[in-house]
Amino acid sequence: MYFGQEYNVLGHWFIIHFTENNGMAFGMEFGGEWGKLFLSSFRIIAILGLGYYLYTLTKNNEPTGYILSIALIFAGAFGNIIDSTFYGKFFSESYSEVATFMPPEGGYAKLLHGKVVDMFYFPLIEGRFPSWFPFWGSEDFVFFRPVFNFADASITVGVCIIILNQRTYFKDKTPILAEEKNPVTEQIPTPNEEA
Repeated sequence: MYFGQEYNVLGHWFIIHFTENNGMAFGMEFGGEWGKLFLSSFRIIAILGLGYYLYTLTKNNEPTGYILSIALIFAGAFGNIIDSTFYGKFFSESYSEVATFMPPEGGYAKLLHGKVVDMFYFPLIEGRFPSWFPFWGSEDFVFFRPVFNFADASITVGVCIIILNQRTYFKDKTPILAEEKNPVTEQIPTPNEEA
């Protein structure tokens, strides 16, 4: 597919829309070549930390649902870093034509400077904000506007599972108050009791 090309899968509610994300969630990015290098390096360090955390969770026999949630987050983050690390090295630009795999002149970006491919688009509700609405009055809106990929969905599902089950996953980790540790408290006699 070329950049911006799309196919309707389920009417106008589910669309495969080819786009590339140069930065973080919702297209936010650090500017310039150094910004991209910093973001990619940060992602790699975060992946290593998350991988080690996942290893310690399995070693400590933490709840299976929690381990699965962290594994989903790890897999999604790992998928995005693979995309941004290698995609630009192996593919040509796709702005006016379909990208070529392993072009003779090389890819469109250096190692760690590629973009993440996003493709799932669910514009479920389209409309216009009323004129009195703060900030976005009279502007068009689409819900759900962001275009995302399978890795993003994996991260989101993992985080949602943790939020929905946090009481189950962290029930043994709640701090115990000092009074609950030692219910017997020293009683100081009143002046009448001394006599």
